[in-house]
Amino acid sequence: MNASQTMAGRQFIAGRRIASGEATLLSLRAVDGEATGHRFYPASCEEAAQAAEAAQQAFAVYSQTTPQQRARFLNAIADELDALGEPFFAIAGQETALPLARLQGERARTSGQLRMFAGVILRGDTFAARIDTALAERQPLPRPDLRQYQQALGPVAVFGASNFPLAFSTAGGDTASALAAGCPVVVKAHPGHMATAELTAEAIVRAVVRCGLPGGVFNMIFGTDIGAELVRHPAIQAVGFTGSLAGGKALYQLAQQRPQPIPLFAEMSAINPLIILPQALQTRAEALANELVASFTLGGGQFCTRPGLILALRDAGLERFKSALCAAVAGSPPQVLLNAPTLQHYCQGVAALAAHPRIEKLASGIAAGSGQAQTLLWKAQVEDLLAQDTLLQTDVFGPLSLLVEVDDVAQLQAVVKALQGQLTATLHAEADDGPLAASLLPLLCEKAGRVLFNGYPTGVEVCDAMVHGGPWPATTDARGTSVGSRAIERFLRPVCLQNAPAALLPPALQDANPLNLLRLVNGQWTREAISSSH
Repeated sequence: MNASQTMAGRQFIAGRRIASGEATLLSLRAVDGEATGHRFYPASCEEAAQAAEAAQQAFAVYSQTTPQQRARFLNAIADELDALGEPFFAIAGQETALPLARLQGERARTSGQLRMFAGVILRGDTFAARIDTALAERQPLPRPDLRQYQQALGPVAVFGASNFPLAFSTAGGDTASALAAGCPVVVKAHPGHMATAELTAEAIVRAVVRCGLPGGVFNMIFGTDIGAELVRHPAIQAVGFTGSLAGGKALYQLAQQRPQPIPLFAEMSAINPLIILPQALQTRAEALANELVASFTLGGGQFCTRPGLILALRDAGLERFKSALCAAVAGSPPQVLLNAPTLQHYCQGVAALAAHPRIEKLASGIAAGSGQAQTLLWKAQVEDLLAQDTLLQTDVFGPLSLLVEVDDVAQLQAVVKALQGQLTATLHAEADDGPLAASLLPLLCEKAGRVLFNGYPTGVEVCDAMVHGGPWPATTDARGTSVGSRAIERFLRPVCLQNAPAALLPPALQDANPLNLLRLVNGQWTREAISSSH
């Protein structure tokens, strides 16, 4: 049976498929905007509420699962995703215009992330157990027995991204993080790839059934304007969002305006400055130019880490670099973007740059046909960047970048200070650039969640040490990350038990340490059991 025969288009609520009204939402081909033939039912306010309440009902059971149970569930989802075959990739390719190799790689990254989180849970990181045993004889006052661990925050609403239909969407980082933390989820399916979302959701539901978990552990609804209802619903205790600055700000305001405000972890907007220091420019001008164009045009420039701002000192090598950069752009083919709205936003951004009196077009790629985006390189004035011209710091989502020439070191430092928060910042430097790189590093660390050396930011490794976050407007909370094992912490909260009877202590806090956790006991990290002498 193929994908077109099995597509239901209904909401996923507590393990059931529910729909009311008419199936008015159409799945569209990215290439030409034509319908794929799949139709979906927009969720009603009542159905959105049912999904949130189903997650709330499941929370009591799911939040109390053992590390082994939860790890098994995440691994089961990964197995189900890895089993998705040709029909899945066919529809995902139609809806996003992403090539098969990219989609297969993204699927591997998504299932790999789930398996990594399963390992994190089994390792015991998420408990973060800290214990200070009682000091009955302490003067002037005794110390009570205090035991802290982290527990699940509550049901989480997830808004996936358009540009990564797997890794940052239905089964992506926010969903995986929330499930790893012990939080049921309600996903609002992205309207740009609803059929892909449905097939992914079905895979997750199969894992829920395999593991004998409550159906409300995973829910998903379709619609365009229904997301606000989820954020407002009192059962929802946190929100994960990946998307535009406007969308993230709107949801953030809703989350703060609730009678009980809740955290919203949004990844939104970044231009990801790439700085080329003088020696690097002299040594490898041509190579840098070619690699940089390959980076900012990768995947149609539809990466949130695309290097959208290039900074270089007016020095030897700059003209060679510019010439090579323009040549690489001129040879760059046009690309189909994810969908018509994405192309429209790109064209609007290009028009705004073209209308700016002090921004000039340096190079254009091969002319774009209907429904395609042309690669573009622009040059702006450093004075406008220093004056914090908002257009120069606006993320234009697509295959373009902006070059700014800087007069001297002092001006470069001032430019970095004038930048808004970023997901990434990149330094290209040779050994002789060391002192300048050293002076810039603290400034860049203030501005970005990840600082790279002699590389390109398009590509986010899934591992413990990764940070995919940064100060506003890159995210709504610079303390978190949406990639890496610390992503789970967003959906946990610390709880302290004081003088709790031994019989009531959760396994993570028991004297015997049955989970063999690395715990902070009386100021010392240890896996040993707590003896009666403590």
